[in-house]
Amino acid sequence: MKKLRGGYTTGSCAAAAAKAAAMLLSGRGSPETVEIALPDGERVAFPIVFVERLREDRARAAVRKFAGDDPDVTDGALIIAEIERRAGGGISFRAGEGVGVVTRPGLSVPPGEPAINPAPREMIRRALREIRADGFAVTVSVPGGRELAGKTYNPRLGIEGGLSILGTSGRVVPYSCDALREALKCTLDVTLASGIAAPVFVPGNIGRKAAEGNLSLRPERIIEVGNEWGYMLDLAVGSGIKRLLVLGHPGKLAKLVLGHWTTHSKKSPPAAPYVRDLAAEVTGRAVPESVTAEGVFEALSPGERAAVSGELAARIAAAVSRRTEGRVEIAVLLINMKRETMGSRGDLSSWKTGNG
Repeated sequence: MKKLRGGYTTGSCAAAAAKAAAMLLSGRGSPETVEIALPDGERVAFPIVFVERLREDRARAAVRKFAGDDPDVTDGALIIAEIERRAGGGISFRAGEGVGVVTRPGLSVPPGEPAINPAPREMIRRALREIRADGFAVTVSVPGGRELAGKTYNPRLGIEGGLSILGTSGRVVPYSCDALREALKCTLDVTLASGIAAPVFVPGNIGRKAAEGNLSLRPERIIEVGNEWGYMLDLAVGSGIKRLLVLGHPGKLAKLVLGHWTTHSKKSPPAAPYVRDLAAEVTGRAVPESVTAEGVFEALSPGERAAVSGELAARIAAAVSRRTEGRVEIAVLLINMKRETMGSRGDLSSWKTGNG
């Protein structure tokens, strides 16, 4: 089996470019490579394509995106960060050429903000503060990004004018169904060999951090299944697992209720319309349309959110129980993009206490 090469996100590239520009402004010359910290603390070096001073208080630099063997539309794109010193401290963000602006609620940044997600923003802040504590205005650009965005979901999500600057881990994990499934099977095998009888399945990095923050778990008890829910649930049945916690965002897990067991956006439709219809059913009132499940919940009162989350968790649990033929005891915990718990179904006590 060929080992696929990984890469780095647009967020990582923007952070490295911003740091290179800050180094130039701080009198450290024009670096050929720059090292930044990824969200998990690993430090990675990025080649710098160019760095140039525009004014005494302004500079810019660029990094070329490398996505490894992943079919990423931004692979090879130039990610440019321009920084300008500003009084008062703090770091603000602007959308430059080819970077979109959020126009609808429900995403991880509010309407009117540049489509630079929270993790990339934090990476950029950390990278700049490694050089100096000044205030900065940061403008991120991707030449040709407006055209590339037409190949993504951005237009449907209400992100106008270009791409999103993305990445929760800072890395791009190459997608290959066969290779991915082999890796997932190995992960489950290791978990079972560790004596774990009640694992936790999460979609990815956000789910993992939510599980770590809200439950009492050994790291090896948490398995990132990506989009391969059907495959991993079938493996769970054959492995002899008796109890399983399914933890994730309603926008991802609601797809299981609809029978979409491969939840990649290219292989399954968005779940927001279903979540909106469920919310209207539970609350007995019309619920505003939203392009995301998160946006649906934002339109509800706290009491309504709890009721809808609870009902959705119950339906997800029922769907997963049918998939596992009733041979696995299923619990479900829903979280939002801030990794806060929303609703649950089933007995969570063993995961909260660390037993199992």
